[in-house]
Amino acid sequence: MPKANVTFEDIGVTVTVPAGTRLIEISEKVGAGITYGCREGECATCMMRIVSGMENMSERSVLEDKVLQENMAGRQHRLACQAQVLGGEVVVRPG
Repeated sequence: MPKANVTFEDIGVTVTVPAGTRLIEISEKVGAGITYGCREGECATCMMRIVSGMENMSERSVLEDKVLQENMAGRQHRLACQAQVLGGEVVVRPG
């Protein structure tokens, strides 16, 4: 199974995970500072910034794109509850 390396810039931790893992699941396991409310992609509290490696992330779903647009988020922002790491190297930080 393909793997991905995810670095949480806020806590300086890098973890290797199976491809397809949602960022919120990884965050919970390593104690990163990504907060969340609904886990359904509706509240935007888990919004995070992809510092590098956006090409290694899943495409935005219609729901995620709508919520991010409503919150005037830039293209480098994703919802941790929706975004999946597909492989390679990804660096993230809350906000």
